[in-house]
Parts: sequence; C-alpha cells; structure tokens
Amino acid sequence: MEAVDFIKKQVIVAVIREATVNNILPIANALYDGGVKVMEVTAETPGVMGMIEKVRSELGDKVLVGAGTVLDPETARAAIMAGSQFIVSPSLNAETIKMAKRYGIPSIPGALTPTEIITAFEHGADMIKVFPANAFGPGYIRNIHGPFPHIPLMVTGGINTGNLKEYIEVGALAAGVGGNLVNPKHLNNDEDFLMLTKNARKYTEIIKKIQ
Repeated sequence: MEAVDFIKKQVIVAVIREATVNNILPIANALYDGGVKVMEVTAETPGVMGMIEKVRSELGDKVLVGAGTVLDPETARAAIMAGSQFIVSPSLNAETIKMAKRYGIPSIPGALTPTEIITAFEHGADMIKVFPANAFGPGYIRNIHGPFPHIPLMVTGGINTGNLKEYIEVGALAAGVGGNLVNPKHLNNDEDFLMLTKNARKYTEIIKKIQ
C-alpha cells in the first residue's frame, strides 16, 4: 500500500517531539500496541535521523515512519536517506516538496490560507497539513473542503479525542496528534508507557467508529 493511502486508512499520525534515542522504540511500540501505526518524528530533535533508522529497523513494515518539522530540502534529503517514508513541514517550501518528489517520498507541507493550500498542491504536495488547525477549528476545514474537495487535508494543532471526530466528518483525511497523545518527557516507567498505549487506543477507537 502506498504511503499516502496508508495514512488515509490509519488517519492518526502521532507527532513525536523531544524523544530520545533511548525512548523512541518504547514510544513506537506503545503507540503500535494502541493501534497507531503512523509516526512522525520531528526534525529539530537531536539524533532524529538515528531514531528514524532505529524505528524502521525494529518495526519494519508494521508502521509508517516520517520526519516532521522539515524546513528545508537538505533536511528532507537527510531524513529520506535515514529511511523516512514521508516528509512533513509546518510551512510551505517548494524546494522541500521538490526534494521529496525527487526520491518518490510523499510531501505534506503545512499551509493555512486557501492561497497557501492551493499553491502547495500545485507544487506537488501529496497532502496538505492545515496548521495550526485549532486557530479556526473544524468549521474552517469544512469551508476549505468545499472549494477544494480534491485536495487531501491533514489537520494538526490542538487535535484531541474531543474534536477528532468532527474534524474528520467535515473533510480532514488525517490528523496529526502531538502532545495530547504522546509527551516523551512524561514517559518515565512501564506504567507511563501502558498509559500511552491506552491513550493511543482512545484515538484509534474513534476512527474505527467513524470508518
């Protein structure tokens, strides 16, 4: 299955920020046990390339691993060389999209306004991350989806179990969930990781009910 199709099927993209080489695998396994199979490790995290390699090596085809907060084509290439299966950015950078496309890797740039969204799509983006989604809420996604029903939208920013269902129902095909799902700084023992699995399952159960 192609990466974008897999993301659309899974819907939930766990945004992992401030993880470490030591806890990235326990985090990935806890998320997987909770049904979350798409993970985005943010690029500003020290050692991120090694983390991507580690998750790919250990979990293989069971999960889809991408790099997030990719601001430039150089970082995109480094992430792809490390095994990143998709590239996510908080903003629109045409050269970053071009780099991802050069290697056949999906690019998901961030955009907010209608002009930014259509510009990103015209530059070859495979999906557009509407960010920060919580700046305007689900109603904004409904309004954007109206004139752009052909553009795949992912929402990121303030997504939680209380609003996830509405975002999907108004047109979002995927949702990036960060601190409301996983906060590496709060994961210190086995019980914490079990809670992460439980939390992940709450999100995946919502998606199962919708699908």
